[in-house]
Amino acid sequence: MPSSPTSPRDLSGRTAIVTGASSGIGAATATALAARGARVVLAVRNPDKGARAARAMTGDVEVRTLDLADLASVRAFAAGWTDPLDLLINNAGVSVPDLQRTADGFELQLGTNHLGPFALTNLLLPRITGRVVTLSSQAERMGRLDLDDLAHERTPYRESRVYATSKLANLLFTAELQRRLTAVGSPVLAAAAHPGFVATGMTGASSGAVNRLAVRFLAQAPEQGALPVLLAATGDVPPGAFTGPEHAMHMRGGAQLIGRSKQARDAGLARRLWDVSEELTGVRSTI
Repeated sequence: MPSSPTSPRDLSGRTAIVTGASSGIGAATATALAARGARVVLAVRNPDKGARAARAMTGDVEVRTLDLADLASVRAFAAGWTDPLDLLINNAGVSVPDLQRTADGFELQLGTNHLGPFALTNLLLPRITGRVVTLSSQAERMGRLDLDDLAHERTPYRESRVYATSKLANLLFTAELQRRLTAVGSPVLAAAAHPGFVATGMTGASSGAVNRLAVRFLAQAPEQGALPVLLAATGDVPPGAFTGPEHAMHMRGGAQLIGRSKQARDAGLARRLWDVSEELTGVRSTI
């Protein structure tokens, strides 16, 4: 059994970057890591909002600007990082009702949720010594990855399907990253985490009265949603692990190892996505 994310663990001397840490699950994760003694960097798009979040945290916390929807920002952030890095948590993500583009012309959800973290991870990888944790979701089971139309130039845009596809990409990225790390004998571990149904700014912005009521009465707090992330980040889990809540069909409460869809276990698809991601971002892996 993996160790509990709620068990005390001294992280003094460790350094962690948490993307999208100005609110929601990211802020809850950063708060927990800092409380355990880690130096935590909040990598956020809005530095003022990040600073407000940092003031509410106890411990060694700093704020740096990062916009995952802009590869120039990703490159600048990585170029400015010169220290060893124990833990990278790719938490930031978006879900939008209409087709939008990143600064580089990618579809916004895939660009922010996968391509930005892909580029960031590979640019920082030479300095990472511990783990890379990427937030995914059980929604990945509804994803359909068309590598020939990632920009949605031909495929009709549906918010939930596109979000699910980006979460499938997160799992495929984690699997291929771990395969490559293992192949070169690296001690770095890659894992993914599904936080469950959590009340955040993103879920709260969901359209429709039914969705809003579901968030109000069924969603758990960000602190609970952070538990699977903390398990993946600091617990005793195997390489390539996928963690999620223990209860309500892995939607609420606690943290444990969970399963993933057949397509998320497709090694060939994972390798092809990696190759396409390198081409799109212009970031070549060092492994």
